[in-house]
Amino acid sequence: MEIFIAVLFFAFSTTITPGPNNVMIMSSGVNYGIRASMPHFLGICFGFPLMVLLVGFGFGVIFERFPNLHQLIKVVGVLYLLWLAWHIASAEPKAIKKGEKKPFNFWQAALFQWVNAKAWMMASGAVAAYTSVNGNPVVEVLAITLAFFLMAFPCVGSWLLFGSLLRKVLANSVFQRVFNITMGLILVASIIPVLQELWTFYFMPTG
Repeated sequence: MEIFIAVLFFAFSTTITPGPNNVMIMSSGVNYGIRASMPHFLGICFGFPLMVLLVGFGFGVIFERFPNLHQLIKVVGVLYLLWLAWHIASAEPKAIKKGEKKPFNFWQAALFQWVNAKAWMMASGAVAAYTSVNGNPVVEVLAITLAFFLMAFPCVGSWLLFGSLLRKVLANSVFQRVFNITMGLILVASIIPVLQELWTFYFMPTG
């Protein structure tokens, strides 16, 4: 029970902090509102715990044996996040109101977890920290997955709610454009640690 409480705190602290998921769901709340953003929200809340479950049950072993595959996924993820940052920053408030652009649907948000560098770090970090050699791996992985599932709804939901509240403040198209550009820049900033890791891996190999 003590371990599960510790995992809950870990899940809360990592899920509530800024990252691609939270920046994007807040931006979606501003531009589309809560109702239209619900599929995106649910895709995160179900998609990331499923990722934790799969990482805990074997994907981690595959990436330990083939580290280049993991790095390749990170490269693809970074490129995709940069494209998303541009998509958010260049979003036209008038175009959104006309329905020319749409928020993520459930499956897009769920599958996005697999190219989300922060999601990889959270999932692999939790599995590495809260599983033990002598413990029951199935029970431990299920407990970690449950912890992230329970924390996803209030943590991600708070960012969506905040975004929807900002929607009223940012009714002015100029303010909304400034917000979109700011969110795009924050999204780029959130992947700087991953860029540093990739630079070290490819251009500063040890040994």
